[in-house]
Amino acid sequence: MAEAETITGGCQCGAVRYRLKRSPKEVSVCFCRMCQKAVGGYFGAYASIATADLEWTKVAPAIFASSEAAERGFCPSCGTPLTFAYTGTGRTSVSAGSLDDPAHHPPTIAYGIEGRPRWFDELCRLQGTRTEDDIPEQDRARYRSRQHPDHEV
Repeated sequence: MAEAETITGGCQCGAVRYRLKRSPKEVSVCFCRMCQKAVGGYFGAYASIATADLEWTKVAPAIFASSEAAERGFCPSCGTPLTFAYTGTGRTSVSAGSLDDPAHHPPTIAYGIEGRPRWFDELCRLQGTRTEDDIPEQDRARYRSRQHPDHEV
């Protein structure tokens, strides 16, 4: 992989950072109830790689064994969900939202579709606003993100 293609990511606070040595083999979403609980949302989104191709460049995540077959990594400081892995497979999936450029890695398959809400297809048709549209201009400084930037510093 060329240096310009380096794929990096990390948690919200910046304590945990990683680098992928190769592009993800598969990017997926999973609607199963365990993934919903793990990410606190309607689905988990994951980029799958060989575990050997995942390098922790700062602190490694804490691990929670979510079942006898699987474990999930998360930042011990801010709680950001970072990984999912079936134990003993040699593969790890990083949470797609933790990638520094998640839009560059669209999902190609959905798992656990029994948990997908019936109304899910309607989400993209909801009326919407930009974040700053709901915040008075004089208050916007208070809402400035304290998150780690989406790149190495």
